[in-house]
This record gives sequence, structure tokens and C-alpha cells, in this order.
Amino acid sequence: MSFLQLASRSGKPRERGLTHVMDRGLSVAAVDGLMESAGASVDIVKLGWGTAVVAQNLKAKLARYAEWGVPVVLGGTLTEIAIRDGRLAQLVEWLRELGLSHIEVSDGTIEMDSQRKCELIAELSEELTVLSEVGSKDAHEIMAPYVWVARIQAELAAGAWKVIAEARESGTAGIYRADGEVRSGLIDEIAHEVDTTRMIFEAPRKEQQVWLLTYFGRECNLGNIAAEDVLSLETLRLGLRSDTVGRIPEGDPHPPPGDGRS
Repeated sequence: MSFLQLASRSGKPRERGLTHVMDRGLSVAAVDGLMESAGASVDIVKLGWGTAVVAQNLKAKLARYAEWGVPVVLGGTLTEIAIRDGRLAQLVEWLRELGLSHIEVSDGTIEMDSQRKCELIAELSEELTVLSEVGSKDAHEIMAPYVWVARIQAELAAGAWKVIAEARESGTAGIYRADGEVRSGLIDEIAHEVDTTRMIFEAPRKEQQVWLLTYFGRECNLGNIAAEDVLSLETLRLGLRSDTVGRIPEGDPHPPPGDGRS
């Protein structure tokens, strides 16, 4: 589209500007449709919560994602259940059988000591690419910003590739209030203390995506994106939708700590 002067986007495989897509039970045909129309914008797919256990098309679908070169991770809730039941080793063995190289470690449902969680991240990261998740799925559980920061930093130090900031698929918990409003003070604190290129901010709602893109820029890593919203998000990143036209800052408005900021 030579008549348009679009901002550049990093290409795949990306470390910044990730679109982390939620597969809530797509058919193989739907996977093919998603990748045909928006594959260049899909960086990683999560099979939500425990859907991988009951999906009848699991292996066929994983084969399709593999053909398209898209890594897949199972839902963190499934890891939590395995930890609770003392079956984590069996889960890892299943990942090997499925040919998966990523795992999510979260504690949004079960209670887990922060030190124990970091120990698990360190252990699992010796073999797998670990995405950890910080934040509760309970909209009424509010964690102080300094606790968020401490946990994010500890989990990155333990070996997490990226840390996911919790929002639930509804966008009503974690970094958002129960009505979906962004907890802007929390985001400010995280951005000041953490290298946010190593984070994925869950943003299932368009207004949340717009807020984060106008705050961090188009290369913000966003997660919990519905398959049907992938192209919409890409247009928001590129300023091809009215919500972000002229509103996305150029460069990095929030550089990592120690990278020239006062």
C-alpha cells in the first residue's frame, strides 16, 4: 500500500509487539481461517484454561498451528490443577508427547507461595519456555502495586520468558477494575520499575487495547486476544482504526528502567 505511510512493525518471530491469542475451542477449519487472514499477526496461541483436555481435535489443531509456525501454550489453570494434585511431572510429559515447548505457570486460582512459584519457574525453564502470570482471577482481590512489581521482577529473574499481567478473558480482574477500567496507577508503577518488553498485558476488550497502545506504543505485547479480534488489533496498532489515528506515540514512551530515564 504505497499510498499510505504506515508505521513499521517488527516482523515474526517477535519479542515486542506480540499478539497472544486465546483459542477457546476453535475448529481446525477456524484455525486455518485465522491463519489465512491474520497469520502474520499471530505470535503465540493459548488453549484456554483446561480446554486442551476435552478438545476432540487437539492433535489435529496443534498440527495446524505447527504448520503455520505458531507456538502453542496450554492454559495456566491446567498447570495450577497439576501442581495442586502433584501431577506436574505428568503434565510436562504430556507436553513432550504433544510436541509443545511452552508452559504457563500461574497462581490466579490456587494459593501458591511466591518462592515456590519461582522455584517451579526456574526448574521448568531448563526445558521449556515459561510464561508466568501475575494477578488474581478474583476481581475483588486487589494487590498493591509494589507487590505486583516485586512478583514480576522475581519471576523474570527466575527464568520466565514473559510475565503475563492477569485480566481474565472478561477483562474484569487483575490490571483492570471490575467494570473493565484500567488500573492506571498500577500500570504506571509497573512501567516505572519493570522492562515491559518482557511483559504481556492481557487486554480482551478493544478499549483496553486502545489504552495500552496509546500508553506504551504499537509494539506493546498484548494477550487474551480473541481470534476474531486479531485483525482489529493490528489495525489499532497501525493507526488504521479511528480509535488510534494520531494517538499512538512514536518510539518508546516508557523505556526500561536504567535506559536513560530520570
